[in-house]
Amino acid sequence: MKSNNSLTPSYFQFTVFADYGPLRYLFFSLSLLIYVTIISANLVIVLSVCLETSLHQPMYIFICSLCLNSLYGSTSFFPRFLMDLLSDTHLISHPLCFIQVYIINTYLGQELTLLTVMAYDRFVAICQPLHYHSKMTFETVLLLLILGVLYFVCLVGCFVYYVSSLPLCGNQLRRIVCMIWVLIKLSCVDTTVISIASQIFAVTSIFIPLFFVLYSYLRILLVCRRSSSEFRGKALQTCLPHIVTFGNFCISLFCEFSMTLYNVDEVNTFSIVLSLEFLIIPPIMNPLVYGLNLPQIRRVIFGFLKAGKMVP
Repeated sequence: MKSNNSLTPSYFQFTVFADYGPLRYLFFSLSLLIYVTIISANLVIVLSVCLETSLHQPMYIFICSLCLNSLYGSTSFFPRFLMDLLSDTHLISHPLCFIQVYIINTYLGQELTLLTVMAYDRFVAICQPLHYHSKMTFETVLLLLILGVLYFVCLVGCFVYYVSSLPLCGNQLRRIVCMIWVLIKLSCVDTTVISIASQIFAVTSIFIPLFFVLYSYLRILLVCRRSSSEFRGKALQTCLPHIVTFGNFCISLFCEFSMTLYNVDEVNTFSIVLSLEFLIIPPIMNPLVYGLNLPQIRRVIFGFLKAGKMVP
């Protein structure tokens, strides 16, 4: 299991999987149904935005990017999880474990970035409508998306590479996916500095976007109070899906980070599954919230279905 030159295990074992007997097929079917739903719902939104020229606007481009990120994040979890449900051994190689860690963390970072940029888009559209088209040009939208992606791709890449080089004194993970916090705790060396640095990075990555979003919607609320009821209705129609999406994602992240406050050996299976809400609920909620609440997207989807241009 371990090489002679280091204390790095060649594989890790997920220890929370129990022998459910025939029930494993029920859990597999439900998980597969959830995964297929995520793929289908997000692809419908992506195809609707890409194929319909009237949706080639900043808000819908960001929604399309959000759905693509949901596909990216859920793919890091479900295929492996479905295999483990049917398998008697729950092992993952050292490289694949850190690839999963990298994908999950870049997914989280990009989701926060997209939700923050979407709040800025709504802020400019409602509070500075006369300057919207000059500020939110196609070049600006593309630049925001590229910077948001590259920032976390590079930063998370460096962090995961450093953690992957740490000597580890164990290979048992009390999780059903590879998580960076659990891997750090397996290290044989003192990881106080990297633990503090990673926690500071995590807190700032969450709270800076949170404060920006709250500030944006506070300004939007002040503008809406001085406007007509018709204007408030239109503003609420475009802002409500984003508020629901951002709130749901923050709750999901809280469930995950609260797990780090507990001793790994005292965590039960239910709390571990609950901590993975950020990989399951947002990818389902995002397309449903935007597809059902925004009439422009809903109209395009129904139009394509009626015309037979999109397979449901």
